[in-house]
Amino acid sequence: MNGVRIEGLTVIGHDGPMVAPLDAAIEPGRTLAVIGESGSGKTLTAKALVGLLPRGFRANGSMHIGSRAVGLDASDAEWRSVRGRTVTLLLQDPFTSLSPVHRCGDQIGWTLDAAAPRRLSRGERDQAVAEALAEVKLPSYVARSYPHQLSGGMRQRVAIAAALAADPELIIADEPTTALDASNQAEILDLLRSVQRARNLCVILISHDLGLVRGRTDHVLVMRHGEVVERGATATVLADPQHPYTRALIEADPTLAASSAAAGPGGMPDDDGAPLLRARGVVKHFGERLVLDDVDLDVGSGKIVGVVGESGSGKSTLARCIAGLETEGSGEILFDGAPLAPGRRSRTPGQMQIVFQDPYSSLNPMMSIGAILREALGVAGRPPGDVASLLATVGLPAEFARKRPAELSGGQRQRVAIARSLAPNPRLLICDESVSALDVSVQAQILALLVRLRDELGIAILFISHDLAVVRMLADTVAVLWQGRVVESGTCEQVLSEPRHEYTALLVAAARRENPGVVVDAPGKD
Repeated sequence: MNGVRIEGLTVIGHDGPMVAPLDAAIEPGRTLAVIGESGSGKTLTAKALVGLLPRGFRANGSMHIGSRAVGLDASDAEWRSVRGRTVTLLLQDPFTSLSPVHRCGDQIGWTLDAAAPRRLSRGERDQAVAEALAEVKLPSYVARSYPHQLSGGMRQRVAIAAALAADPELIIADEPTTALDASNQAEILDLLRSVQRARNLCVILISHDLGLVRGRTDHVLVMRHGEVVERGATATVLADPQHPYTRALIEADPTLAASSAAAGPGGMPDDDGAPLLRARGVVKHFGERLVLDDVDLDVGSGKIVGVVGESGSGKSTLARCIAGLETEGSGEILFDGAPLAPGRRSRTPGQMQIVFQDPYSSLNPMMSIGAILREALGVAGRPPGDVASLLATVGLPAEFARKRPAELSGGQRQRVAIARSLAPNPRLLICDESVSALDVSVQAQILALLVRLRDELGIAILFISHDLAVVRMLADTVAVLWQGRVVESGTCEQVLSEPRHEYTALLVAAARRENPGVVVDAPGKD
């Protein structure tokens, strides 16, 4: 194999050029990172290289993979002969690429069938599926499992196994670990790196996480507004950035040494009264699996409480039980001192609202932003004329009401999702991994917005995250979930600087490994 060469890649959209002419080369066994904030063109670049651009977009240029040349303006029929067999795309969320109604083994088998020169027998197919799972360090029983029965890290390993089954020469991984905790992120990327070296694959890693890019990629392209503003060896670029934009990205990267935004002078005074939200002894099973085990949690009025833990720890299930989207098996959830029955019926829109990780999937793509917000205002009994004030509250201009979700960046869509959640004037906002899909500079803006909303509106925030550094920046207090139990809680300073529980210490150590610049203890911090 001669590696990959990309020449003159451009992407043209509805309003003209979206990605300026781009050239790159990747040697076999090497990884090229593409970094940049939301709207920089990095995902459009990835989709252009697999012929999956959205309708209304087109690509020009060429790609050479080994001895095969591919025109980036090729027809769908031509791309079908390339996609999967020669180049494959590994997506951010394996739920997007895995069918929820088919067993994992069948889905890997489909790729094997498509790539096999002859029809495989049942025995040959089962053996090949088992080997594919073993390569990504998964037990054979996963073949009989459905995606929802697996943790996020296991689902991503299944997606990698399916991507590798056709024996491609180039893998494009678009934010493949965004929704995973630090330890699972490391395991997935280390797995991808080891498979890459064993197979001598070329890899393009799209990411906004500089800690993950550092140490796992060989070269990096930094993109802004569709243009490459800096390139070079990853270690050199991240250690000595030459472009102001690259320096700004690095400076915006959160670390565990960051001061808690909530603890600053703008923070709300301590409330010595009863908490706004109190969960006591919450238990939840999915079938025979215990997901929440006797969980206690308090959220005070005007406070920001973080909940951290690895993928599968139960933190999103806890958020959904509190919001009434899941029904707990036992325990008690009280709001303002009054018990809430399991499920949605006992919750009112003015009590709490939830903001999810992916605003694109939670906003109707067929509706304008104005229509989405007017609908929420109508449910809350507020006049439709409040759309402009809602947008202003989250820092967006009134003219955004005429746009559709697809016309906005990820950060802008998340602001719209937050605006919609504010329509009924809730007293509690539940944010479930609501910044994990955003690049570091946009993350910082959304976190600052949440702190401002807390300060100006007096709203309480329950912030679910796998990112300890982000929680450190934002929250007053933090609870650590492990295997469905709260193993440690306290102020962010106490828990993340001097963890008492072994699991918390492992999480902190994993976060520090993923960003060698992190200072876990913050000398001189009050």
